[in-house]
Amino acid sequence: MADKEMELQEEQMSREQRTLEKLKEIKQNVREDDSMPVGAVTLRRILGGDFLSAELVRRNLWPFALVVLFTVVYVAFRYQCQQDMIQIDKMESDLKDAKYRALSSSSTLTERCRESQVLRVLRENNDTLLHISTQPPYIINIPEQGIFSREENE
Repeated sequence: MADKEMELQEEQMSREQRTLEKLKEIKQNVREDDSMPVGAVTLRRILGGDFLSAELVRRNLWPFALVVLFTVVYVAFRYQCQQDMIQIDKMESDLKDAKYRALSSSSTLTERCRESQVLRVLRENNDTLLHISTQPPYIINIPEQGIFSREENE
Protein backbone atom coordinates (compact mmCIF):
# COMPACT_ATOMS: atom_id res chain seq x y z
CA MET A 1 0.00 0.00 0.00
CA ALA A 2 2.80 2.31 0.75
CA ASP A 3 4.17 1.62 -2.71
CA LYS A 4 0.81 2.49 -4.26
CA GLU A 5 0.60 5.70 -2.28
CA MET A 6 4.15 6.57 -3.35
CA GLU A 7 3.28 5.89 -6.98
CA LEU A 8 0.12 8.02 -6.70
CA GLN A 9 2.10 10.85 -5.12
CA GLU A 10 4.80 10.63 -7.82
CA GLU A 11 2.13 10.50 -10.51
CA GLN A 12 0.38 13.50 -8.96
CA MET A 13 3.71 15.36 -8.76
CA SER A 14 4.44 14.60 -12.39
CA ARG A 15 0.97 15.85 -13.36
CA GLU A 16 1.54 19.04 -11.38
CA GLN A 17 4.95 19.40 -13.05
CA ARG A 18 3.42 18.97 -16.52
CA THR A 19 0.64 21.39 -15.63
CA LEU A 20 3.15 23.98 -14.44
CA GLU A 21 5.23 23.51 -17.58
CA LYS A 22 2.15 23.89 -19.75
CA LEU A 23 1.19 27.07 -17.85
CA LYS A 24 4.68 28.51 -18.35
CA GLU A 25 4.51 27.65 -22.04
CA ILE A 26 1.10 29.29 -22.37
CA LYS A 27 2.29 32.40 -20.51
CA GLN A 28 5.24 32.72 -22.86
CA ASN A 29 3.11 32.32 -25.98
CA VAL A 30 0.33 34.67 -24.89
CA ARG A 31 0.64 38.30 -26.07
CA GLU A 32 -1.56 41.32 -25.48
CA ASP A 33 -2.70 41.56 -29.07
CA ASP A 34 -4.12 38.04 -29.17
CA SER A 35 -7.79 37.99 -29.93
CA MET A 36 -10.22 37.03 -27.20
CA PRO A 37 -12.45 34.01 -27.52
CA VAL A 38 -15.90 34.86 -28.85
CA GLY A 39 -17.64 33.68 -25.70
CA ALA A 40 -15.70 36.18 -23.59
CA VAL A 41 -17.36 39.25 -25.17
CA THR A 42 -19.72 40.75 -22.61
CA LEU A 43 -21.57 44.02 -22.36
CA ARG A 44 -19.11 45.22 -19.73
CA ARG A 45 -16.18 44.55 -22.08
CA ILE A 46 -17.94 46.28 -24.98
CA LEU A 47 -18.81 49.39 -22.95
CA GLY A 48 -15.33 49.43 -21.45
CA GLY A 49 -13.72 49.15 -24.88
CA ASP A 50 -11.79 46.00 -23.97
CA PHE A 51 -12.96 44.17 -27.08
CA LEU A 52 -10.99 46.59 -29.30
CA SER A 53 -7.76 44.70 -29.41
CA ALA A 54 -4.84 45.87 -31.50
CA GLU A 55 -5.37 43.08 -34.02
CA LEU A 56 -9.05 43.93 -34.47
CA VAL A 57 -8.26 47.59 -35.00
CA ARG A 58 -5.42 46.86 -37.43
CA ARG A 59 -7.57 44.45 -39.39
CA ASN A 60 -10.50 46.89 -39.68
CA LEU A 61 -8.68 50.23 -39.89
CA TRP A 62 -10.01 51.20 -43.34
CA PRO A 63 -13.66 50.39 -42.56
CA PHE A 64 -13.38 52.40 -39.31
CA ALA A 65 -11.82 55.31 -41.22
CA LEU A 66 -14.55 55.09 -43.86
CA VAL A 67 -17.30 55.15 -41.23
CA VAL A 68 -15.70 58.17 -39.56
CA LEU A 69 -15.37 59.95 -42.92
CA PHE A 70 -19.02 59.28 -43.83
CA THR A 71 -20.13 60.51 -40.41
CA VAL A 72 -18.18 63.76 -40.78
CA VAL A 73 -19.55 64.31 -44.31
CA TYR A 74 -23.11 63.59 -43.13
CA VAL A 75 -22.85 66.05 -40.26
CA ALA A 76 -21.27 68.71 -42.50
CA PHE A 77 -23.97 68.38 -45.16
CA ARG A 78 -26.73 68.48 -42.57
CA TYR A 79 -25.26 71.62 -41.00
CA GLN A 80 -24.96 73.27 -44.44
CA CYS A 81 -28.55 72.30 -45.27
CA GLN A 82 -29.80 73.86 -42.04
CA GLN A 83 -27.86 77.05 -42.74
CA ASP A 84 -29.35 77.21 -46.25
CA MET A 85 -32.87 76.70 -44.87
CA ILE A 86 -32.35 79.53 -42.38
CA GLN A 87 -31.12 81.79 -45.18
CA ILE A 88 -34.09 80.83 -47.41
CA ASP A 89 -36.55 81.66 -44.60
CA LYS A 90 -34.85 85.03 -44.06
CA MET A 91 -34.93 85.83 -47.77
CA GLU A 92 -38.60 84.84 -48.03
CA SER A 93 -39.51 87.19 -45.19
CA ASP A 94 -37.45 89.97 -46.85
CA LEU A 95 -39.26 89.31 -50.13
CA LYS A 96 -42.64 89.49 -48.40
CA ASP A 97 -41.67 92.82 -46.80
CA ALA A 98 -40.49 94.17 -50.17
CA LYS A 99 -43.79 93.13 -51.80
CA TYR A 100 -45.78 94.93 -49.10
CA ARG A 101 -43.65 98.06 -49.51
CA ALA A 102 -44.08 97.93 -53.32
CA LEU A 103 -47.84 97.53 -52.92
CA SER A 104 -47.95 100.45 -50.51
CA SER A 105 -45.86 102.64 -52.85
CA SER A 106 -48.03 101.66 -55.81
CA SER A 107 -51.23 102.60 -53.98
CA THR A 108 -49.70 105.90 -52.87
CA LEU A 109 -48.66 106.67 -56.46
CA THR A 110 -52.10 105.74 -57.77
CA GLU A 111 -53.72 108.02 -55.21
CA ARG A 112 -51.46 110.95 -56.12
CA CYS A 113 -52.03 110.50 -59.88
CA ARG A 114 -55.81 110.72 -59.68
CA GLU A 115 -57.32 113.68 -61.46
CA SER A 116 -58.84 115.06 -58.30
CA GLN A 117 -55.50 115.02 -56.50
CA VAL A 118 -53.71 116.61 -59.45
CA LEU A 119 -56.37 119.36 -59.56
CA ARG A 120 -56.03 119.95 -55.83
CA VAL A 121 -52.27 120.34 -56.14
CA LEU A 122 -52.69 122.73 -59.07
CA ARG A 123 -55.11 124.86 -57.05
CA GLU A 124 -52.72 124.98 -54.13
CA ASN A 125 -49.84 126.13 -56.36
CA ASN A 126 -51.09 129.33 -57.91
CA ASP A 127 -47.83 130.01 -59.75
CA THR A 128 -48.28 127.15 -62.21
CA LEU A 129 -49.18 127.70 -65.87
CA LEU A 130 -51.19 124.51 -66.03
CA HIS A 131 -54.98 124.74 -65.86
CA ILE A 132 -58.01 122.62 -66.56
CA SER A 133 -59.04 122.54 -70.21
CA THR A 134 -62.43 124.00 -71.00
CA GLN A 135 -62.57 122.60 -74.54
CA PRO A 136 -63.31 118.97 -75.31
CA PRO A 137 -60.58 116.92 -76.93
CA TYR A 138 -60.23 117.05 -80.73
CA ILE A 139 -60.72 113.97 -82.90
CA ILE A 140 -58.32 113.85 -85.81
CA ASN A 141 -59.37 111.74 -88.79
CA ILE A 142 -56.64 110.51 -91.13
CA PRO A 143 -57.75 109.40 -94.59
CA GLU A 144 -56.44 106.03 -95.71
CA GLN A 145 -55.07 107.37 -99.02
CA GLY A 146 -53.20 110.29 -97.62
CA ILE A 147 -49.71 111.60 -97.46
CA PHE A 148 -48.61 108.90 -95.11
CA SER A 149 -49.61 105.87 -97.16
CA ARG A 150 -46.90 103.48 -98.32
CA GLU A 151 -47.91 103.21 -101.92
CA GLU A 152 -47.36 106.89 -102.64
CA ASN A 153 -43.98 106.99 -100.88
CA GLU A 154 -42.55 104.14 -102.93
